[in-house]
Amino acid sequence: MPALVTRVVDVYPYRLAPAGPPRFLLLRRATGRLYAGQWRMVGGKIRPGEAAWQTALRELREETGHAPACLWSVPSVNAFYEWQHDRVNLIPAFAAELPADPVLDDEHDAFAWLPAEDAAARLAWPEQQRLLRLVSTLLARPPLPPELLIVPAPPPPGNP
Repeated sequence: MPALVTRVVDVYPYRLAPAGPPRFLLLRRATGRLYAGQWRMVGGKIRPGEAAWQTALRELREETGHAPACLWSVPSVNAFYEWQHDRVNLIPAFAAELPADPVLDDEHDAFAWLPAEDAAARLAWPEQQRLLRLVSTLLARPPLPPELLIVPAPPPPGNP
């Protein structure tokens, strides 16, 4: 029986426009990196002791230089089978409203803000295309269900 694993997260950054649909951020992977030349959303590996939503926050800061104005859990997962390891990957998906353009790191060499269909067309994986479209659909029907919103508890007094 294949193992079920959760090793990474997907994050679909967007920005809202005063009029019109949201724009989605895609980052192009730099030469010499895994997936070089591919347009991708934000994502990364879950560290030991880290919750998936904490990974989403950390990866957003690392890959864009920003904390999100709003972070929420997409009510679906990216799921795929890896025959090489006989495992089913279940990847939690998140959406994040970003306040500004990203500050590129050495993992990426370009970025683009795109309408949902244009962004989905640039993504290589069908499940990522589906999830980006789902985020777009949910944003088109405000308000977001409050149970999807991620609101971390403030640190206890005396802990920065």
